[in-house]
Amino acid sequence: MAGEVQDNIWPLPKFYFKVEVEGGVAASFQEVSGLDSEYDVTEYRHGDSPDFSTIKMPGLRKQSDVTLKKGTFTGDIDLYMWFNEVQLNTIERKTVQIMLLNEKGESEIIWTLTNAFPKQVQGTDLNSQTSDAAIETIVLAHEGMEVTTP
Repeated sequence: MAGEVQDNIWPLPKFYFKVEVEGGVAASFQEVSGLDSEYDVTEYRHGDSPDFSTIKMPGLRKQSDVTLKKGTFTGDIDLYMWFNEVQLNTIERKTVQIMLLNEKGESEIIWTLTNAFPKQVQGTDLNSQTSDAAIETIVLAHEGMEVTTP
């Protein structure tokens, strides 16, 4: 083999991925960040412990907000429409899947965000002295992330 087929020796490249938002909000994203999860640490020491230090126990699990960046296209306002639907206690929460793909376009690792909703949208900056592509950003809050393989 000359390296044309991915095997277990090499890590997957991070540039080939797909994002699917429940309900068919279609967009191709340039960048995804914030796939973080961590536990709060609770320190505790009971009164008759012979050790003069605390023990550490896992507390509540916390999820980071996920940031998606994409090019701005004519007439493409689906994400803005989803953002505009957010109102107090009437949020349309959706499942979002972020899939890292192999060279055949098949999912290798899937991050599934549950009950996601747009927390922030940021339109592109405008600058008449550059020829950069217009990039917009959407930040998703969610209630949990599950990492799976197909």
